[in-house]
Amino acid sequence: MINQRALAVAASIGTVAQVAMVVAGHTNPAVAATFAVGGMGLSLLAGVLYAWLARTGAPTLGALATGGALAGGICAFIGILVSRLLGDVPTSLLLLGTISSVVTGAIGGALGKVIVPRTALT
Repeated sequence: MINQRALAVAASIGTVAQVAMVVAGHTNPAVAATFAVGGMGLSLLAGVLYAWLARTGAPTLGALATGGALAGGICAFIGILVSRLLGDVPTSLLLLGTISSVVTGAIGGALGKVIVPRTALT
């Protein structure tokens, strides 16, 4: 079961971070050069954040991975959309970048199962 509150918070924070990165990259080529790794890294962190926020009720690995995938994908899609609207990336990146970030968000959610203290999960 997806924790709606955890998803909303993780996706919102991830979106703010993604948008900040693409706005900075719009004027700074060094930041723009890190869009792929930076965007997937932020999606991974959104997944970990989801796992941290959803830790009550002993969620399953699958539930944490699913929530992390959603959080990572939502924030990436919005960030990539902003970047596309600024003219910095091609439209095709909306699909490819979002899929990549869904995967890294799922990894983050699953990783959260390991790194969140066990006492926090009970």
